[in-house]
Amino acid sequence: MSRLTRRSFVKAVAAAPLAIPRSALGDDKKDAASGRLGLGFVGMGTMARGHLNHFLGQKDVQVLAVCDTDQMRREAAKKTVEAKYAEAAKSGAYKGCAAYLDFRELLARPDIDAVVIATPDHWHAIPCLEAIKAKKDIYCEKPLTLTILEAKRLVDAVRKCDRVFQTGSQQRSDREFRTACELVRSGRIGKLEAVYVNVGGPSRPCDLPEEKPDPGCDWDRWLGPAPVRPYNAVLSPRGVHQHFPDWRQYREYSGGMMTDWGAHHFDIAQWGLGMDESGPVEVVPPKDPKAGKGVKYLYANGVPVIHADESAPGKKVRGVTFVGSGGKIMVDRGYLASEPDGIVKETVAEKDRLYTSPGHQRDWLNCIKSRKRPICDVEVGARSVTVCHLGNIAYWTGQGFKWDPKAWQFVDAPAEVTKWLDRERRDPWQLPTV
Repeated sequence: MSRLTRRSFVKAVAAAPLAIPRSALGDDKKDAASGRLGLGFVGMGTMARGHLNHFLGQKDVQVLAVCDTDQMRREAAKKTVEAKYAEAAKSGAYKGCAAYLDFRELLARPDIDAVVIATPDHWHAIPCLEAIKAKKDIYCEKPLTLTILEAKRLVDAVRKCDRVFQTGSQQRSDREFRTACELVRSGRIGKLEAVYVNVGGPSRPCDLPEEKPDPGCDWDRWLGPAPVRPYNAVLSPRGVHQHFPDWRQYREYSGGMMTDWGAHHFDIAQWGLGMDESGPVEVVPPKDPKAGKGVKYLYANGVPVIHADESAPGKKVRGVTFVGSGGKIMVDRGYLASEPDGIVKETVAEKDRLYTSPGHQRDWLNCIKSRKRPICDVEVGARSVTVCHLGNIAYWTGQGFKWDPKAWQFVDAPAEVTKWLDRERRDPWQLPTV
C-alpha cells in the first residue's frame, strides 16, 4: 500500500464505526466481525450516485471510499457519505470516507470487502479484474464489458477466485420480467416461435470537436485504455451538473443503445429462452445494416431473436415481446401484458418459478454473506452483453457469421468480423492477468 493509502486507512478507522474486514479474520469468505461490509465505489456518475444513496441506507454496509477521475464528483460523493454518517454520530461529525483518483489505491485497502463499479463501459473490465485479484466482491454496472474477450475473461477470473459478482442488469430483480419469463418457460404461450427485442441501434465512431479541458477532470485517466482524443464535455460531463453523459453513443467507449438498453432487454430474452449459459449460434444482418435494426439471432433450439422496433408483433413496447403458438407476452418496465389477456393472470406452478430477488442490491449483499451466486451473476451479464456485441458486429461489418457460444469463438468468420472479439488498449492499461 502507498503512504497515502495507509494514511487514509488509519483516518477511516479512527473516524468510523468499527468495521473489521473478512480478510482480517484470516478468511475473506467470512462475514466481518462487526456485521458490516466495507464498501468502496469506483466511478461516481449518475448510476453510482443512485447506488451510493441506496447503500448508505443499509445497516450492514459501511461506505469507506469513493473514486472518480473528476475532482468535483469524487469530492461531492465524499461529502454525501460523510454527511449521512454524521447524522448517526454522537458528535454530529464524521470524516471517515476517503476520495481517490486512482482506483488501485482504493482496491489496496484491506478494510474494503466489496466494490461498486459504475464507470463508462470502456473502464469496466480492468477495475473488475483488479478487484477480483484483490479478493473483493463486485457489483458492476451493465453493459458488463466493451468486448467479448473481456466478458469471457471476467467469467474465468470470478470462477477462479470464487468472487460474488452481481451485474447491474436490475430487471432480473423486477417482478414483471420474472413473471414473463416464468410464463414463457412454462409453456403458457405454447411453443415459443420468436422473440422481439426493441432497443436502439449501435454506436458510431467519435467525431466530437475539441473543447477546453475542465481543470477538475483528469482527461487522460478518463480515456484510460481508449485511443487518445481531445477533451469534450459530452463524454466527461463537468462535475455533477450534466445528468446523462453521451459517451454511450460512441464506439470507442460503448456499444450504443444496443449494449446500453440491449444489456437489459436481450438479457430478458436470454432468460426467457433459458440460455443464461449459452447464446445464439448464428447472426444474420439486415439487408440495410446502416438502418441499425433488423439483426436476427438464431439459437440452437430453432427460436430466432430479432432486434426490432415498435413494429414488433403485439402491443407497442420498448422492451421484449415473446411470440408463441398460443399467444404473446409483452414486457417492459412497469408493464406486463399478453394476448390473450388472461395468460398473464395465470398462476405458475412452484416447479416453474425462477429466482425471486429481494432487490438487486440486497440480493448482492445477501449473496456476499451466503457465498451463493446472485441473480445476475457474472456469466449472466457476460452472455447477455455478448449477444449485444454480436449484433453490433453484424451492423458494423454488414456480415453474417456463425458463433460457438460454448467456446466463445466465431466459426469460420472473415477477419473483419473476428477482429472485433477484442480491441487494442492504450498502455499502460492492459487487461490484468488473474
